[in-house]
Amino acid sequence: MRKTAPWRTVLTTAAAVTGAVSALALTAAPAEAAPAKATSLYAPSALVLTIADGESTATAAPQRAVTLSCTPGPSGTHPAAAKACTQLRASGGDFEALADDAGSTFCTKEWRPVVVTAQGVWEGKRVDYERVYGNNCMKRAEGASVFAF
Repeated sequence: MRKTAPWRTVLTTAAAVTGAVSALALTAAPAEAAPAKATSLYAPSALVLTIADGESTATAAPQRAVTLSCTPGPSGTHPAAAKACTQLRASGGDFEALADDAGSTFCTKEWRPVVVTAQGVWEGKRVDYERVYGNNCMKRAEGASVFAF
């Protein structure tokens, strides 16, 4: 038969341990939270770009989507990330002011709408852009490299 310690001894030991831990907690210096450190020296620039056939994102499902991050360097799944970032920087992040080749490309007037979107952050500012082009040729001519994927 196994002998066990009397309950009085167990309770006394438990009280002593609890008291010692409480005393240690009271005498310890209060913990201070470490100041938040910046993870980057740059304002974030990360976008999700989509292309869909249709006149509105409300009625058209995206057929292609890529990510584009321009800070600190071009990256993401965009096939021409460096060129797209260069064009966005040149336009100051204004998608309407992107350089286009409309004068050097001839497109038909066929109406097969293509809608493009850009959502995310550009240099720390929220971006929610949508534009409809008359057809895919016009998108390639006017959308610069940003929407060439």
